[in-house]
Amino acid sequence: MLQSSSSAMRTLPLKKRICVLLKLTCFLSSVFIFCEFLIYYVVIFQCRWPEVQAGAHMGNGDGTSVLKALFLADTHLLGEIKGHWLDKLRREWQMERSFQTALWLLQPDIVFILGDVFDEGKWSSPQAWADDVRRFQKMFRHPVPTELVVVVGNHDIGFHYEMTTYKVKRFEKVFNFTSGKIVTRKGVNFVLVNSVAMEGDGCAVCRAAEAELAALSRRLNCSLQKGSHSSRRCGDMEKLPASEPILLQHYPLHRASDAGCAGEDAAPPEERNVPFKEKYDVLSREASQKLMWWFHPRLILSGHTHSACEVLHAGRIPEISVPSFSWRNRNNPSFIMGSVTPAAFSLRKCFLPRESRVFAVYGAAAALLALLALARLRLLAPPFHLAQRLISKRKAV
Repeated sequence: MLQSSSSAMRTLPLKKRICVLLKLTCFLSSVFIFCEFLIYYVVIFQCRWPEVQAGAHMGNGDGTSVLKALFLADTHLLGEIKGHWLDKLRREWQMERSFQTALWLLQPDIVFILGDVFDEGKWSSPQAWADDVRRFQKMFRHPVPTELVVVVGNHDIGFHYEMTTYKVKRFEKVFNFTSGKIVTRKGVNFVLVNSVAMEGDGCAVCRAAEAELAALSRRLNCSLQKGSHSSRRCGDMEKLPASEPILLQHYPLHRASDAGCAGEDAAPPEERNVPFKEKYDVLSREASQKLMWWFHPRLILSGHTHSACEVLHAGRIPEISVPSFSWRNRNNPSFIMGSVTPAAFSLRKCFLPRESRVFAVYGAAAALLALLALARLRLLAPPFHLAQRLISKRKAV
């Protein structure tokens, strides 16, 4: 069989062989370009910004005051210790293409990344940290009109027992993040929390974080009070827009498990009933109550679990757990699109291409290519000839 294939190839004229090679190259290039570039446009193009109620629009009612925000989480850029170069190359390319395509098609006003930007920030050396930051800035580059805001996660600075002031300051220097911060855009208040520091044991970082959050709470409460009811301590305090805040953090607020979660990107059924560990999988009950009491948020968005979930706190305040943005953590990554005004919000999920479907396209292309090659080399000639003879006999009858 090998002799027949090689002889068949040698019998092809040079021009025909070149033509065959060009066609194969064109076919392979087309498949590669679709799977590694165009598929992101095809999938994300289907995503649309959700609409908020017309009464919630400010200004002249033309919708220009609606803040368009993207929320994504757990990018986990691989480091030099655990990250294989091929895995790095693949995952970072996927996230870069997804992010850049989303920016170009959706044109958000602001993007929030809810922690665990890096996979090894908790133990990376200064040189490794600098390299990871450089790669992040390349992947998540953005035009000037779009703002990028990053929240800290446990893989960025370590779990509580690994967290140090040095690691926190290193993260803050790069991302202009503090352990408690308010970002206000178009009259919408976002409270950014270092949830790793909400351990409640009085550590140095924890004390500083809680002091910042308590100060932000007072400022927000003073801004929400009416003029005649404003207390004396609010007199010289800089006011914020009188809008209930949106709470952004890495750890979810306390919940027993993911048992109440549903959807195609929720945790696998066998994992949903596994109890969560406080201060590791979720915040403690005490820390959660403290944040709710301080800020009275109208919406909470978190990451960390790598899976989607929606729960209601106090029967009315929704918390959305944003799935991981990395294909290394799940087959169907996604991000949240939010249309937000000072009085209302509307959310919608945008899925990225499934990696299994990308592999299926590659597999189908390889199978088709193999069939065409076998046919070209006449290795499939006998069955074809037999079919042709049978068809000819039937026509003759």
